[in-house]
Amino acid sequence: MNRHQPTRITRRGFLRTMLATPVAYILAACGLRPSATAAPVATTAPTASLPTPSAPTASAPTAPAPITQTLPPTPACGDDDEVTPAQTEGPYYTPDTPERTSLLEPGMVGVKMLVTGYVLSTECQPIARALLDFWHANDAGEYDNVGYTLRGHQFTEADGHYTLETILPGIYTGRTRHFHVKVQAPNQPVLTTQLYFPGEAQNARDGIFKSDLLMEVQDITDGKVGTFNFVLRLS
Repeated sequence: MNRHQPTRITRRGFLRTMLATPVAYILAACGLRPSATAAPVATTAPTASLPTPSAPTASAPTAPAPITQTLPPTPACGDDDEVTPAQTEGPYYTPDTPERTSLLEPGMVGVKMLVTGYVLSTECQPIARALLDFWHANDAGEYDNVGYTLRGHQFTEADGHYTLETILPGIYTGRTRHFHVKVQAPNQPVLTTQLYFPGEAQNARDGIFKSDLLMEVQDITDGKVGTFNFVLRLS
C-alpha cells in the first residue's frame, strides 16, 4: 500500500460510514432536502486526458416527483474487489461534453432515471474528484452525434460519490439497453466501459454484454434508480 494512502477500510467499516450517503444524494437530485448534508469539499480538478468542456451547462428541467419508498443500500465494497472491466467505446463517443449532473432537457421524452454510486480503489478507498463522462441513446435508441443531448461529464464528491439524472436509454438493433461511461481517477488512465440493466431479454443476444457490469435497478415513483460502484486500480 502506498504510504501516503489513507488507512485501509474494511468492508464493514466502509459500509457503516457510506451506506446512508446515496439516499441523501438521490433525494437531493429529486428536489428533496435531507435533514443534514455536509457541503462538498472544494478541491482542484485533476489533469485528465478527456478535454475540459466549453459548452454551457444546460438548464435544469422540472424536478421529478418525490421518492416515496426506501432505496436499496450501496452495493457492498469488499476488500478484494475486482477492477471494473473495460468495454469498447463504440462509434458514438463525442469529446468536450458539458460538465453537468443532469442530462434532462425540457420536452425530453422517456422514463426518468437516476444512476448513482461510488468510484473506489481496489483498496476500498473512495476516490475524490474522479471524472465520469456519460453518453447514451435516447428513448428511441438514437444518439445525438451533432450536439450534446444525453452527453455530459462530472466529478465525484470528496467521498467518491456520483449521481447522474437522465432517462432510460432506448434499444437499437444489435445491442441491449446500456449506458456508456469513461471513468478516470486524478492523473490515472481512463477506464472506458458500459453499464447494463438486469432482466433485459436482449442481454443474452448482445455479443459484448457482461454480467459484471449489471446495475442494481429499482423502480421509484417517477422512474428508476440504478446503482453501480466503479472500482479502479491506482498506480
